[in-house]
Amino acid sequence: MQGVLALEDGTVLIGRAFGARATVVGEVVFNTAMTGYQEILTDPSYRGQMVVMTCPHIGNVGVNDEDVESDRPQVAAFIVRALSPVVSNWRAKESLEEYLARHGVPGLCEVDTRALTRRIREKGAMKAALSTEGVDPETLVEMARAWEGLEGRDTVREVTCAAPYEWIQGSGRWQPHGFQPDPERRRHVVVYDFGVKRSILRRLVDRGCRVTVVPAYTPAAEALRLRPDGIVLSNGPGDPAGLPEIVGIVRQLLEAEIPLFGICLGHQLIARAIGARTYKLPFGHHGSNHPVLDRTTGRVQITAQNHNYAVDPDTLNPDQVVITHLNLNDGTVEGLALRDRPVFSVQYHPEANPGPHDADPIFDQWVEKLGR
Repeated sequence: MQGVLALEDGTVLIGRAFGARATVVGEVVFNTAMTGYQEILTDPSYRGQMVVMTCPHIGNVGVNDEDVESDRPQVAAFIVRALSPVVSNWRAKESLEEYLARHGVPGLCEVDTRALTRRIREKGAMKAALSTEGVDPETLVEMARAWEGLEGRDTVREVTCAAPYEWIQGSGRWQPHGFQPDPERRRHVVVYDFGVKRSILRRLVDRGCRVTVVPAYTPAAEALRLRPDGIVLSNGPGDPAGLPEIVGIVRQLLEAEIPLFGICLGHQLIARAIGARTYKLPFGHHGSNHPVLDRTTGRVQITAQNHNYAVDPDTLNPDQVVITHLNLNDGTVEGLALRDRPVFSVQYHPEANPGPHDADPIFDQWVEKLGR
């Protein structure tokens, strides 16, 4: 069946539909990872976005029960060059097409993803409409232009948990029925769920942490009453400027002088809480091959990234904060540390499933700050 993608600039691409029969709007971005499409699909940071994979051949390993970062696909739509007709992996439970159809997510294949990626690089991430239901291209262009977009919108409310819960799965000891808990849990870590990836929680459990996940709008006093040894501010979707209430919560946590670790959106929220500005990147950073300089060691890490916004370095007070990491592609800020309290953050994803794992030791650095 035919599917159509229409961009706000009037560009129209026609391909073959797969997955669910649906018509959706969203922001179209590209991801340069060669592997890990299942982790990409289920990353809550992609809420409201249509993902274009630059790797041309997708779907050959199917979908399994373990390599998910949340309980369902979070993307608005999925766009690939060639969808594999064969699934060949011993852990696969279903095909990519079956998985997307089951969760109501439309896909589009047999389109020129190279040309589409070049278009996004030239014009930036754009609003788009996609239909696998036969909607005509002209109508889809108008739908894309009429959509309000993601800037200033609170998408965190759409992905955060409804109530606190304990997380016990680690990632170190593989068993036939999935990830098993680590028996030694000495430190208590509270994780604010702005759209947290499960791999972050697993990395904390691997290091002997007892993990409590709380909803995004949990008051600071309520989180502190749980008596954590430290607090993690997770990744998440959208524009940090659209989250003034959460910025206020982070500011209160900073005043409590408890160890804080921010990842991706959490990093941006810490920056805004200390008075810095964030801005939208032209087409964002999405992939598992971004070089980052650790200025504290002089070493370069290849990192996984997924964000459309960055911290403006000119609005950071050097007497208050140190820029610890820089992106070697465009010079954007990739890490911060406060001078007067145990707070640091990174813009990239150190959990990085399915890889690379260059940045994994940062979890060890975080746990060391917790003592005990």
